[in-house]
Order: sequence, then C-alpha cells, then structure tokens
Amino acid sequence: MGNIYDDVIWVDFDTLETFMKDVFVGVGVPEEDAGICANVLIASDKRGIDSHGVGRLKPIYVDRIRDGVQNPVTDFEIVRESPTTAVVDGHNGMGHVIAYRSMKLAIEKAKAYGMGMVAARNSTHYGIAGYYSMMAINEGMIGITGTNARPSIAPTFGVENMLGTNPLTFGIPTDEEFPFVLDCATSVAQRGKIEVYARAGKEIPEGWVIGFDGKPRTDTQEILIDLTKGKAALTPLGGIGEETGGYKGYGYATVVEILSAALQAGSFLKMLSGFGPAQEKQPIPIGHFFIAINIEPFSPIAEFKKTAGDILRELRASRKAPNQERIYTAGEKEYIAWQSRKDKGAPLNAVLRKQLVQLRDELGLYEYKFSWE
Repeated sequence: MGNIYDDVIWVDFDTLETFMKDVFVGVGVPEEDAGICANVLIASDKRGIDSHGVGRLKPIYVDRIRDGVQNPVTDFEIVRESPTTAVVDGHNGMGHVIAYRSMKLAIEKAKAYGMGMVAARNSTHYGIAGYYSMMAINEGMIGITGTNARPSIAPTFGVENMLGTNPLTFGIPTDEEFPFVLDCATSVAQRGKIEVYARAGKEIPEGWVIGFDGKPRTDTQEILIDLTKGKAALTPLGGIGEETGGYKGYGYATVVEILSAALQAGSFLKMLSGFGPAQEKQPIPIGHFFIAINIEPFSPIAEFKKTAGDILRELRASRKAPNQERIYTAGEKEYIAWQSRKDKGAPLNAVLRKQLVQLRDELGLYEYKFSWE
C-alpha cells in the first residue's frame, strides 16, 4: 500500500484558514462565527490531524448546510444554569461555535468557583475535541470534553453500529513546550481516518472495521457507504472481542454517550443516524460536555506544571522496546507535526484540491488563485 500523502501539494495555513472563513460566510455563517469554525479546522491541520481539518469543509459542513440539515446561524440558548453548571441548546447550529461558547462558559465558571461544566444538546459536529481542551489549557486549567456522534461503533460481541466514535479528551498544562492533550476516539480508528484513506484510494488496515459476518473489512470506499447504511461498524478501542480489551473501548464509548445525552435530555444512539424513515437526510442533533478545572485552588500552577512535566519526561526516558527510537506522550506527535508543517502548510491531495476549486467557483471567491492551477 502506498503512502496516503502521495501526490499532495502543500498550501500555507493562512491562505487555507482565510479561504475556509470566506466559504463559511458564503454559505450563510455570520463572519465572527465563520472565523471560529475556520480556526477550529485549521488547528486540526496544524496538528497533523488531517481527518478533521480542511478535508471536512465541504462534505461535513458546507454540504449539510446546503442540504438544510444544519443551520448556518447559531442560536446559542442557555436553558438551565447554576454557578458551576449549565445546559445549553444549540438549535442545530454550527457545532464549533456551540462548543467554543460552551467551553468559554465553563472556563468563566471555573475562574469564579474552581470548576465549571457545561452540557450541550442539539449541536452538530464540532471538529477536533482537543481544540476545546486547549482553550482551558490556555487559561491555566485542565480541560475535558466529549461528544457523541453518528452510530459507528459496534458493542463487544456485536456487529451493528450503535455508538458514535465518542472521543473522551483531556488537556493538561505542563512546563514543556507542548501540553498533554489526549484527543482520540473510543474506536480503533474514526470515520475521518477512513475518509483520508478513501481520498488517497487506499485500503484501510485490518482490524478497524467489522462486517455483519463478524470478520474484519478493508474495502475503504464500500465501508464508508456501509457505515452509513449500518452494514459495517467500527471496532471499539481494543478491537474485536475481549481478548485484546475491546470491552474497555466499548465501555468508555458508552460513558461518553451517556454524558453527552442524559445530562441534557439529548438524542442518542440510532437517533443520531442522520436519516429519517424514508432514508431522507435529517439533522444529527448530537450532544457534548465540557469541563474546566481551575488548578490554582488545588496547587500553585507552576508546581502543577512541573510535576506534570516530570511525569511525562520520565515516561519518555523509560526503557524502549527493541528497534524503537523513542517513546512519545500525548500531544507530542501533534507538536512535532506543527514544527514540521508551520513553514509549509497542510497537505492537499487531488480530491481535496478539486473540492476547494469547486467551492471557490460556486461561491465566486475568485480572489483565490490556487498554486496548483
């Protein structure tokens, strides 16, 4: 199998972020909100998470707005509130905006009372979860977030896609150049990674997806179709069955599903399929939760950061397995990706380049002269 980064052209981040903002404005998103959406997406590309960056601009956001299943204008409503908590309703608006404002609210509560938690319902896809945890880090806090999603993961010993990829994400400040950010799905791989392989015309690795016969599948293009139809499912962290701990990923995915739905009386499981009884497209009213923990009431921030940094440094300095050059800690590879990409931008393959040209021409954004044309 070839490299998924074969035949790519690198485009600088500033151009891509500005272009994405203009695209969002072009489909009806208010300018300030469009800036938030574009910033979340470009943050993903900067961190090397190509599954959730510019590659999702058209198929996940623009197309859903155009299909009438997502509102470009976000009505952010606080429906319940206490000094340390809140429940908000996003009314099917832009998930990035709902999430940004929710975490900002949690941070404000944590500044005043030590901790803050906000649960959101009737939201939409909010990009990389780590973005919102890093918002808390930037305020000297611990940030935690999770979200449910379209049914994708099969329960252990099952083959039907029931749970979303349901990331449970932690962001923790340290005294190093990069924070600890654990941002990953509760499945072995998420739909976005499969989309990256599909754009590159590659088969996915065995073990990511299970078919109705209980066997692994690798046929990328067909898998993306069958995931939507419920004929294939992602495997939970740990993989198929119990021998390698698949029940653990299944359990964590269920925790995220409950916290993303039950706290705010939101939708869950098959209610998030995105299709009605006649297979017509409909909104995907997903839920999120956001937690901000102010470190100062527990420990001086400098002391906390040093202890966290010491833990990570000792882990990386521990004995390596044969033929392995180094040990990583969460957030380190994303920092390395940024160091590698900051001067050259994000990689766009032929499929993605075609999408951007199509959006530019449809929206009349002719001031953008792409280098590959």
